[in-house]
Amino acid sequence: MIYLILSVTASICIFVVFKLLKKLKVNTFQTIVINYGIAFGFGILSVQKPITIHSILNSDWFLGSIIVGALFIGLFTMMAWTAQKNGLSVASVASKMSVIIPIIFGVILFHESIAYQKIIGIVLAFMAVYLVSAKSKTTINFKKNLMLPLALFLGSGLSDTYINYLQQTSISDEDIPLFSACVFGFAGIIGMLIISVKRMHNQLQWDPRSIPGGVILGLANYASLYYIIKALQSPNMESSTFFTLNNVAIVMISTLIGLWFFKEHLTKRNWTGIGLALIAIYLVTFA
Repeated sequence: MIYLILSVTASICIFVVFKLLKKLKVNTFQTIVINYGIAFGFGILSVQKPITIHSILNSDWFLGSIIVGALFIGLFTMMAWTAQKNGLSVASVASKMSVIIPIIFGVILFHESIAYQKIIGIVLAFMAVYLVSAKSKTTINFKKNLMLPLALFLGSGLSDTYINYLQQTSISDEDIPLFSACVFGFAGIIGMLIISVKRMHNQLQWDPRSIPGGVILGLANYASLYYIIKALQSPNMESSTFFTLNNVAIVMISTLIGLWFFKEHLTKRNWTGIGLALIAIYLVTFA
């Protein structure tokens, strides 16, 4: 249970840091790039076997780690924008509800079982993302209210689906730490290339305040992944139970933090969406 609590705490810390970056007017993208450098360092330290460039380049998952790294930095940036523009509750629901998409692809690609509870949960998930993201009481502006959360929802789901595919086809259990470190590393490299191009065109000024934010974010990012793995390794914690408790706790606590500390406003429509999100997570996970 302690690993579950630590995993939830680390995940919520990520959302809170994104919100604080906007409040303190710190460059978000630079912070994200530094975060991946820190996460890469911790990932390399966690690898137990000898590491060689040759073994990495010739691994079956090498190209996949580059693709996932690109997806990670794009999604992390999208998550930051969603938390800053739409609120913590919207960002947490959009990212956590994305678990529905790999379930759909699991049924299609790997012929996993599907029950009516899963179907109901999937439908409720899409409804939940819409309702939580819609801040207006009357009309819905797609570009303002729905575009970022929907893109985060779909992008996170497709990323998880591709990672699941790699795990099924290319990644052995002993390669997971090195694969994770390479994903963080390539995400950081891609981010540095983007920053370098922007600096060359005088489109970006270096913000030294992004360093402490990146360190904190990197620690939280790595801790989130580390404690999820530790929790799943616990003999008394089934994966279905863990993911249900983990996702529900993140959605609820981030919503409360948004209300209490950042004075976010939720309409009845938003509360309905949060309720549907919790029901959907339960139905899909325990189906």
